[in-house]
Amino acid sequence: MATRTAPLEAASAHPPVPRRVLVALCATQITSWGVLFYALPVLLGDITADTGWPTAAVMGAFSAGLAASALAGILVGHLLDRRGPRLVMTSGSALAAVALVGVATAPNLWTFTTAWLLAGVAQAAVLYKPAFAAITTWYGPKRVQALTALTLAGGLASTVYAPFTAYLAEHFDWRGVYLVLAVILAALTVPAHAIALNPPWPQTPAETTGKPTAPVLDRRKIIASPTFIALAAAIALAAFAMSTSNLYLVPLMTGRGTDTATAAWILGICGAGQLLGRIAYAPIAIRTGPTARAVAILTVGAVTTLATALIAGPLGLVFATVVLLGAARGAFTLLDATAITDRWGPHGYGTLHGILSAPATIAIALSPWAGAHLTTWTGGTPQMFTLLAAITALAAVIILVERLAKRPLKVRVAAKRVRSKSAFRQHPGSTPISGSELPDGPRESAS
Repeated sequence: MATRTAPLEAASAHPPVPRRVLVALCATQITSWGVLFYALPVLLGDITADTGWPTAAVMGAFSAGLAASALAGILVGHLLDRRGPRLVMTSGSALAAVALVGVATAPNLWTFTTAWLLAGVAQAAVLYKPAFAAITTWYGPKRVQALTALTLAGGLASTVYAPFTAYLAEHFDWRGVYLVLAVILAALTVPAHAIALNPPWPQTPAETTGKPTAPVLDRRKIIASPTFIALAAAIALAAFAMSTSNLYLVPLMTGRGTDTATAAWILGICGAGQLLGRIAYAPIAIRTGPTARAVAILTVGAVTTLATALIAGPLGLVFATVVLLGAARGAFTLLDATAITDRWGPHGYGTLHGILSAPATIAIALSPWAGAHLTTWTGGTPQMFTLLAAITALAAVIILVERLAKRPLKVRVAAKRVRSKSAFRQHPGSTPISGSELPDGPRESAS
């Protein structure tokens, strides 16, 4: 019998969400990702040529911003739970525009790095994580479909803004391009967040009564639980492996003699595979439980990463392999988005997801630097991809082992519950064990 995810929330608790919410979030994710993430690789050559700053230093500033995003994400998650996404994402958009102006006008590398640190804080407030929290809370049982639409839109960010940034670079220097992008980001995302993200945000019992409540204590237990720790470790390992393989896919192909144009096509096809993985996630989620789904997606990611390292031709087989690799990456994005609700429900999602994803964001920030060193240490890009496949497989093993280790305890508790119910039938004055007494508030059946 297939396991199931968290119980469906009552439909009455989730009134219809105005269509403008999802439309606005899709549009702002395209712009925010395009401007804050994908513009820099396009402008990197212009920046280093104009300033004389080393490429490693420029990318280091960008990586420092990603690391700042990971740390800021924990506070942002707490604010999301208390205040909702409207104030957080509107303020983040304004801060992002200011940070890009700082990037554009930076007179030296230190100022440039500081501006990217500020941009990293803004990223925590405007990219996927706050949007995931908004959709998870507002859409309830329909969240997977809405999350799929959101990530499909986010996947178009590079398609839209990479060529647009290159077009702007033909008419402005890199500083001018960033100033134009800052204006576009402010004009499109600030009013969209401020106007569209206005459905009521549910208050916690603590905010209503002014007294500490059980969910607050449960949240601390969740963060300290073996399940949460295993998930955080697995997601961080997989995120590192997938990010690094994405960055070094073109060098892998060109190192085998593939021309740059064909290698770029291979990368683009891998990106198209991500869309397929995100489309496939919703029907997969209906038929599988959280553990089985996570292990399956990570296993496919490990196998296809290894296949990419080993298969040099023919070209059609390479294309097929990277499509599957991209599909695993695309599904992994939604796996990350739903990991909390699948196991513990939507309450406190912002805080829990911010903490869960912080190690993964730091791992992604380290991937450009670490990938270069791993390539040297392993003896080449194919060998590095083999190591990345092993890291992804390790992530799957961590989730599986944690689940299997907890099963005997669940079986014992379930048996105790059966005995308690039997005793209750014999002695009606007694109280049977409830499902809420199971450890970590599990949402999966033992089967």
